[in-house]
Amino acid sequence: MTNPILAATLADAPRLQARNSAAFWAATGRSRKHEVIRRRGFLAVVGDERAGLRVLLQEPDLTGEELAEIAELARRASGPVDMEDPFSVTELGHLGMGSWQMPIMLRRPGAVDAPSVAVQRVHDDADLHGAERAVIESFGLGRFEPHRPGELFPAALLDEPGVAIFVARVDGTVAGACVTVAADGFASHYWVGTTEAARSRGIGRAVMLGSLAPLAQVPVTLTASKLGVPLYEKLGFVAATPATWWSSSRA
Repeated sequence: MTNPILAATLADAPRLQARNSAAFWAATGRSRKHEVIRRRGFLAVVGDERAGLRVLLQEPDLTGEELAEIAELARRASGPVDMEDPFSVTELGHLGMGSWQMPIMLRRPGAVDAPSVAVQRVHDDADLHGAERAVIESFGLGRFEPHRPGELFPAALLDEPGVAIFVARVDGTVAGACVTVAADGFASHYWVGTTEAARSRGIGRAVMLGSLAPLAQVPVTLTASKLGVPLYEKLGFVAATPATWWSSSRA
């Protein structure tokens, strides 16, 4: 019998991304010792004044009680508020946040080319802190400046089931990084980024290929920026549907 996950279609992508995002942020929350709240329709990680509040919608039909709880969490948040709706059906603008959309993309199982530069899975603090710096710079995460080693990616995150962090180097320095999470027969990518000095040198493609290699036999999802879409399409990803992101930083 065909494994239904291995036969995932574009229509399945939003729910797959929702479930994996919840697994990733729950792991991140645990590793940071932040409160993780699980409900039928959402998962929330209540962070500090730098990490902020992260909410991952898990269903397209949130109840009034769930929406009220999300609103209360946002009201009490001590830092930035970020929410992700892979189904793009829940209106959250009344919480004082701005929104934008990015496509959820799906890659079905298939062969992966070798990267042009060495890509390694992170196992020690030096690489972990290099990955943090690359992601903070690439995504403009000013909330995590000045850099506090182990804050964005605590060492405990490396011990979370299914979580892997990869780095690529240029001249011995970490120039690109990403995180993958494998759970329930499929996987997803997060924080795919390169340093400014390493851009246009194929580092983003290399770190994607290196991190995809262990996942070649399972479906992989990700949520792509507009700039990232062309790269991901060349790697076999296909756009499924737009996810809506909400953030207090865009109010």
